Amino acid sequence: MSKQWDHSSCSPCLAQEVQDPLKWIQTHLCSNPLHHSDPSALLPSWYFSKISRNEAEQLLLSPPNQHGSFLVRDSESSKGEYSLSVRNHTKVSHFRICKSPRGSLYIQKGHPFPNMEELLAFYTEHWKVIQSPLLQPCSPATPPERDSWERPRWEFTLRRKLGEGYFGEVWEGLWRNTVPVAIKIIKADMKAEDFNKEIQNLKRLRHEKLIQLHAVCSLEEPVYIITELMCKGNLHSYLNSPEGKSLGTSHLLNIACQVADGMRYLEEKHIVHRDLAARNILVGEELTCKIADFGLARLLKDDIYSTSSSTKIPVKWTAPEAANYRTYSLKSDVWSYGILLYEVFTYGQIPYEGMTNQETVRQITRGYRLPRPSPCPPEIYSIMLECWSGNTEERPTFLALREKLGFIYRRLLSSLS
Repeated sequence: MSKQWDHSSCSPCLAQEVQDPLKWIQTHLCSNPLHHSDPSALLPSWYFSKISRNEAEQLLLSPPNQHGSFLVRDSESSKGEYSLSVRNHTKVSHFRICKSPRGSLYIQKGHPFPNMEELLAFYTEHWKVIQSPLLQPCSPATPPERDSWERPRWEFTLRRKLGEGYFGEVWEGLWRNTVPVAIKIIKADMKAEDFNKEIQNLKRLRHEKLIQLHAVCSLEEPVYIITELMCKGNLHSYLNSPEGKSLGTSHLLNIACQVADGMRYLEEKHIVHRDLAARNILVGEELTCKIADFGLARLLKDDIYSTSSSTKIPVKWTAPEAANYRTYSLKSDVWSYGILLYEVFTYGQIPYEGMTNQETVRQITRGYRLPRPSPCPPEIYSIMLECWSGNTEERPTFLALREKLGFIYRRLLSSLS
């Protein structure tokens, strides 16, 4: 089979340098600063950087892309590696591109390539090996226009109810009968102001550890909010499953690091989540974890806000200053993160089990703290206790938590290798 797509986007003399697309951009931007005022112009046409698996599927299944369109993206779970996404008629196939210790790239063990260009050229010629022809690079989405988030309701099909949250029901669904999505159906009695706040938060927040907004249907009731779908559900249920209960300490630490990374981003943006718990962390393939449910989040100018006493709060996950005085801050999220760590290292055990909400608040105010779970390493429990400091100023930042947990995680992996 002859090659169907043009390699001219990457000159053959640059092939060796395309192994890492980002390094390739940096090198040529520095060497040709006057010729490339827009760094994105230097990207190979098939490289789409940090888009997610779901975003890749949505893009490949949208016009003008067709059968055989493909792209390369950064791996969501393995830093420094990539994924090849190929449209195969009405479906999208994904292939992990691994990197060997020597820097070569491969999809199949025993078939390494010195760079991405040669790997793609091989599978263009020998597409039957992966049963997915590479005919042309994916066409990028057109620049968003005003109200481009709004989509017609008929494009979405409800399939299975996943649960119910503060603002309404959450369903698994399909976009145009092809792309799996999560659909939040907003309660009819919700104030328009509350809805607009949630949408504005979702639009402005972009991070690989946060659930991403895809679209909204807001021209009639009930309102739909469409986000990416995580195939393994919420973290609490996952930890209680046979697969979750088989996770080792390194896997649990990996989860903790991912959540801390997402919360570090919210901390930078002065966003308080206010309902951080395992039930609001969603799990995907290869243990990818993302923070969900920003329905209770608020953008803060001074890092602190109060809410009315009529608002329902998850007492056993809530910091004492928030439970007693309805005052929330980034530091109250840190307290909740400590409870989430307890959930993770007990495989989904309910905190303060056997206590009522009133007893929990009373005991915490008197200085009681959850005991160290037997599977939990002492240094992780020490981090929990730091998160549960009665003095908000003594609680760590999410940046500090991410760095500390990352150090422990890397040390553990090193000891296992």
